[in-house]
Amino acid sequence: MLQRVLIYGSRAFIAIAFALPIYWVLVIATGYHGAVYALPPVWVPLFHWSPFRDVLTHTHWSRYLMNSVFISAMTIILVVITSALAGYALAELRFPGNSLYFYAILGVMMLPQQALLVPQYVMMYHLHLLNNYAGLIVPFAASTSGIFLFRQFFKKLPVSYREIAQLEGVGTLRYIWRVAVPLARPAVATTVLLTFISSWNQFQWPLIMTNSPAIQPIELALSHYMQAYQANWRELTSAALIALAPILLVFAFTQRHIVNAVAGGELSQKD
Repeated sequence: MLQRVLIYGSRAFIAIAFALPIYWVLVIATGYHGAVYALPPVWVPLFHWSPFRDVLTHTHWSRYLMNSVFISAMTIILVVITSALAGYALAELRFPGNSLYFYAILGVMMLPQQALLVPQYVMMYHLHLLNNYAGLIVPFAASTSGIFLFRQFFKKLPVSYREIAQLEGVGTLRYIWRVAVPLARPAVATTVLLTFISSWNQFQWPLIMTNSPAIQPIELALSHYMQAYQANWRELTSAALIALAPILLVFAFTQRHIVNAVAGGELSQKD
């Protein structure tokens, strides 16, 4: 009994510790002017939504928001496609250097992103992809963690599935998208969430690659907003919550599959 109390108590403490900063931002965003400086602190949100309306209507925030949605969506689609194809090749196909390619991918996972900035920029420059959407999407169209996840799930698929598909005349690509990928939904959900968070939170790469507000994502807009309205805490926290909300929504829709992936990568046909 005591052990269960400690386990659930520690889980509740961790959940509160992570949720408290977000709740505090909500309190400031929907409260009165100067609430951030109030002593004792204000802990109850007043639900004044005018700062959110001001952010969306009095600035180009909606444009930045749609830029991030487009960039993230295209990146996710490309990452799922490349990860599924590469993961299947490494898991099911036998060719010279199979293991070598896999270990090379693991090695790339250990490289810090900053180490790739210069070669990626030079490549984008020579391809004339500076200051456009392609330059913000193409360098992240493949994910080493996504390839790793799909490979691990595909290796758990029974060989009989592929053999039956071959007997039925189903081609490799059709088998991947109609059989293998649907069975690996935890890998898909985890890859989608990780890719979305990474793409949505991109700041350094768009800062280097773009100089036009017309294609800049929301993280750059938030930085500009902080510089222009640094004393207006209600608008700043409202903008931060708008930038955070899509990540929370995507996590809410994918968390069940992510738990399955973390718990052991179950492949279920009943979900």
